Amino acid sequence: MESRSTSENSANRPTGPGAAVRTRTARRPRLRWRDPGAQGPWRNWAGNVAARPARTAAPGSAAEVAQVVRAAAADGLKVKAVGTGHSFTAAAATDGVLIRPDRLTGILALDRAAGTVTVAAGTPMRALNAALARAGLSLTNMGDIMAQTVAGAVSTGTHGTGRASASIAAQITALELVRADGTPLRCSREENPDVFAAARVGLGALGVLTSVTFAVEPVFLLTAREEPMGFERVLAEFDEHVAGNEHFEFYWFPHTSNCNTKRNNRSAGPAAPPGLLRGWLDDEVLSNGAFKVACSVGRAAPAAIPAIARVSSRALSARTYTDIPYKVFTSPRRVRFVEMEYAVPRAAAPAALRELKAAVDRSPLRVSFPVEVRTAPADDIALSTASGRDSAYIAVHLYRGTPHQAYFGAVERIMVAHGGRPHWGKLHSRDAEYLAGVYPRFGEFTTVRDRLDPDRVFGNDYLRRVLGG
Repeated sequence: MESRSTSENSANRPTGPGAAVRTRTARRPRLRWRDPGAQGPWRNWAGNVAARPARTAAPGSAAEVAQVVRAAAADGLKVKAVGTGHSFTAAAATDGVLIRPDRLTGILALDRAAGTVTVAAGTPMRALNAALARAGLSLTNMGDIMAQTVAGAVSTGTHGTGRASASIAAQITALELVRADGTPLRCSREENPDVFAAARVGLGALGVLTSVTFAVEPVFLLTAREEPMGFERVLAEFDEHVAGNEHFEFYWFPHTSNCNTKRNNRSAGPAAPPGLLRGWLDDEVLSNGAFKVACSVGRAAPAAIPAIARVSSRALSARTYTDIPYKVFTSPRRVRFVEMEYAVPRAAAPAALRELKAAVDRSPLRVSFPVEVRTAPADDIALSTASGRDSAYIAVHLYRGTPHQAYFGAVERIMVAHGGRPHWGKLHSRDAEYLAGVYPRFGEFTTVRDRLDPDRVFGNDYLRRVLGG
């Protein structure tokens, strides 16, 4: 395939994999406005956040985004861009203008020589991963789902697990956004580097992302080894597993001492994906269908949850398979839930998990979802949860509709005691005062924000709480 540059002139030309997503050609801006009153309020995926914007817009280019922002500012309205709603916080909620991602999609440029792909910010991660695979390319790492848009994933700090790589934002080499005054800004390590350091995890506070350039590499194979393991053994061998595998994660089932571990490492092949029957049983029947039934039973009869957990934790047996990255890293998630996740210093993870297990064991809490544990190396992004320190992520979930405050509150107290940083897209109660204390570069981010959006055109209640002002 012919190499493409990421220049302005080439940014709107269709490229090979872009045909599988959607590409945009230059044209006169033509906005599509929607009447929110006819559609009802916007709701996120979990259903715990709703907003009723004054109007919505579906721009299909950076020029149209700029037009939306200028019109909103002229009318005294706030602006928020929303993705697919996979954030559990109100980060995208607004009573002003809501920008939808539907038309801001497509691969804009592919440069094989440089090893980069530039993609419109509203493109779903699922479409990007599949298109890259068809072009023989891949991101180095990714999260465990791919329903988010590119902008939503990077803006909230979406991450996977890895010894040398984890977050999606750390793979960005350049990005473009529309500022509060309606003007575009391109940034990279060489161009507006202070904005680049902040905007890779920008929370939607600095502007509306219109395109993102990622580093990519030739597609490779990963061998996944999934294996049940006892809680204390996993923690005793935690450092060994992290150091000895490119990607290590595990799930602990509350009310038991059972875990399921997953180790992903590059492989010379050949590809050996799970058989159709085994994959269907594990991913659809056990991890989604049967699990949803178990969660529903547990919500109706909480006393049954410990017994269900013991059965569920023994149902997943060891398996090994080899496939391309996005088919190994990601899994279908059809059971809806609410989630809290904290990043703690990696060395603190075993202690924090033992405290969490003790808290659950001695309490009346009944927890139907496993606890997910992943790791990430330190990075140089101002508000990345791994900024400046090797990190471990501890994520807790509850089935949608189950009261979560007591459990999440107990978890949060433990994580805060270890200097935890909450995931920006997941439930937490921290404010700017706390966050300024756990992010050494917090002031650097707010300084950039003050310069790019002094009137808080992109502000909302969530950003006021976590960033102040």
